Amino acid sequence: MISVPLGALEVAMVQAGTRATDTLRDTTEFARRLDDLGYRRLWYAEHHHSPAIGAFPPVVLTAHAAASTSSLRLGSGGVLAPNHAPLMLAEQFGTLAALHAGRIDLGIGRGPGTFDEPTARALRRGAGPTTDDEYRHDVSETLRFLVEEVALEPLPEPWLLSSSTAGAALAAELGLPIAFAHHIRPDNTLTALGHYRARFSPSRWCGRPRVLVCVETVCAGTPEEAARLAGPMDVVKAGLLQGRSDIPFPAPEQAAAHPFTAQEARALAGFRAQQAHGTPDMVTARLTALAEATGADELMLVTPVHALADRLRSYELVRQHVGTPVR
Repeated sequence: MISVPLGALEVAMVQAGTRATDTLRDTTEFARRLDDLGYRRLWYAEHHHSPAIGAFPPVVLTAHAAASTSSLRLGSGGVLAPNHAPLMLAEQFGTLAALHAGRIDLGIGRGPGTFDEPTARALRRGAGPTTDDEYRHDVSETLRFLVEEVALEPLPEPWLLSSSTAGAALAAELGLPIAFAHHIRPDNTLTALGHYRARFSPSRWCGRPRVLVCVETVCAGTPEEAARLAGPMDVVKAGLLQGRSDIPFPAPEQAAAHPFTAQEARALAGFRAQQAHGTPDMVTARLTALAEATGADELMLVTPVHALADRLRSYELVRQHVGTPVR
């Protein structure tokens, strides 16, 4: 059994034919149960204009969950800097950190949170994609505003989200902990983390390289059940491989009948081999190998399964076999 702390990333999947309101309500029970299970962190991802993922603002979910739990750390995983004014982010998360001392994280990422160009431009108030210099400026200004303008104590714990070497380089330059999206770009993980550690510069935020790795994890009693639960997300991923972001999140039964092309099947199998799917023993082995290969200080599990009971069961099974509960 590995002993690294475990966290969770909430992506709030909305199954076709169900209401986003029901998904939103499930987030409360999900947070409470993770708190009981001894998970360290629960982060909320920012998404927009997707039929498969709820557009629930991370700051709102963080505030609600913090009021509904007792020890779990809550935060963004992440808020996307191009969509927000730095001062507003500093005010929002600085206030939350003061209200819930020692429990608030501010994870900042770069992506627009949507593949839909009109939505991305609306979020940016008509501006185009952010440049490297703009992104660096926005992150730096958010951190500065936290200290110099908001100036509440304690401060939230800042993290930089990354799926590339460029993001890892910025985290190293600013002396921030890094949360790496292995669940999105697993082929980049080892190279980017090596770059981060080699170039890390200590800061007031972090004295040494600190690494969290996010991995897609679907755990069930049998491999067949894990594959069934993972099936709907495979359909969404197949759509993304075709450049389509308008694919609804199907029910498992619908996903089981989906006709994947040979190319899609190969790509999905390759991706799945780098994540953690299967029985508790299979998932434990994969998480152990990933933690050892990356030297991760923490692992964060993302389980894109719609049904709350199935999602919670996956997290319960992992909790029984991996890590040390946080109390």
